[in-house]
Amino acid sequence: MANRLTQIATRTGDDGTTGLGDGTRTRKDTLRVHAMGDVDELNSSLGVLLAEPLPDDVRALLVVIQHELFNLGGELSIPGFELLKAEAVARLDEALAHYNAALPRLAEFILPAGTRSAALAHVSRTIARRAERAVVALAAAEAVNEAPRQYLNRLSDLLFVLARVLNRANLDGLGGDDVYWKSERLARQWPDGT
Repeated sequence: MANRLTQIATRTGDDGTTGLGDGTRTRKDTLRVHAMGDVDELNSSLGVLLAEPLPDDVRALLVVIQHELFNLGGELSIPGFELLKAEAVARLDEALAHYNAALPRLAEFILPAGTRSAALAHVSRTIARRAERAVVALAAAEAVNEAPRQYLNRLSDLLFVLARVLNRANLDGLGGDDVYWKSERLARQWPDGT
């Protein structure tokens, strides 16, 4: 990955191929390119979330995650290379334990809704799940290190937890609680619809 972009419109991809980090060219519809694209979309989605008012600790964590996702994308772009370390997965595990400890236990499913920042975290969570599926598909066809798959799995869990945290953060005056799925059991428990 010694090459840095000096020109964006190179026209080298006009034939339906793209360059990998090792200098080889591959079709844009390969499993590897799909995985790289999903990771890039996830990182961009986190960029949108970072444009929202967020608690300082959540913002700092998401910035670190963006850098780690860039490493993950770089690793995917160079077959056989390792950029994302096991420590990055451990860092997500620690963040999950930290943020989940302060949340009430879930008794029902929640909807991907609430405050704008929480909803954006849920969108990022679903993109993380898609990126994970893309990496799993790639790993079924080619050798892929374990850390990228594990990282995306933990990150999607963390984004679910952070969405719950952001629903309670009340930075925009709209915070409160999760938005619960209206199941039959809930309808019987709360007949007035609350």
